[in-house]
Amino acid sequence: MTGNSGGPLFSFSGVTGGYGATTVVRSVGGEVSAGEACCVLGRNGVGKTTLMRLLTGHLPLQSGSVSFDGQPLDGLPPDRRHALGLIYCPQERPVFDNLSVRENLTLMAPAIDEGRYAAFFAAFPILESRMTQSAGTLSGGERKILSFVRAVAESGQLLLLDEPSEGVQQENVERMAGFLHEAKAAGRALLIVEQNLAFALGIADRVIVMDHGEVVLAGAAADMTEETLAAHMHV
Repeated sequence: MTGNSGGPLFSFSGVTGGYGATTVVRSVGGEVSAGEACCVLGRNGVGKTTLMRLLTGHLPLQSGSVSFDGQPLDGLPPDRRHALGLIYCPQERPVFDNLSVRENLTLMAPAIDEGRYAAFFAAFPILESRMTQSAGTLSGGERKILSFVRAVAESGQLLLLDEPSEGVQQENVERMAGFLHEAKAAGRALLIVEQNLAFALGIADRVIVMDHGEVVLAGAAADMTEETLAAHMHV
């Protein structure tokens, strides 16, 4: 997929949904174009992860619409969305604990492609040194790095990352940011849920702030400051 004539690669409007009869997200909309990053910010429990699950098809929409490259995704299951090029890196259970590091990295490929992973192994050598180790024995931050590498190494045009920096050491967060800037430069679109304001503002072209399941602030990242965002996040 290459984008629809310069319009947003990924867009969503009026997205509403939750769990059973409980509505968590209410009428949330946004968009991101190829080569851009949109960061969704907010405190814990405001509906950010639920939004990601709605956008990736892991939860059904109560109302609203989601489209990728001009194609409506409504009703498509997660595997069909993945096949179209939506790569999702979840916040919870980001890796398969019972599989080795190598097996986690080769879920979508028959073997480790040294060329594909060389830069990642150079940046995060802990992964290469633990290829045969069970992913479940890694620290929380190491599991997040493994999940991040697996997602960014895939070829999909859209990356949806839920709290990629959570529990990760600052030096590795900075390395993550470098790979995300490279992804943008390559024309990929990024939708990232974050609470780390400095990390988010260093990557984002667009910002959405959520509270109580709704958008309370949205706009160009260049127009936002950490102070403004923190005030809307009540932190």
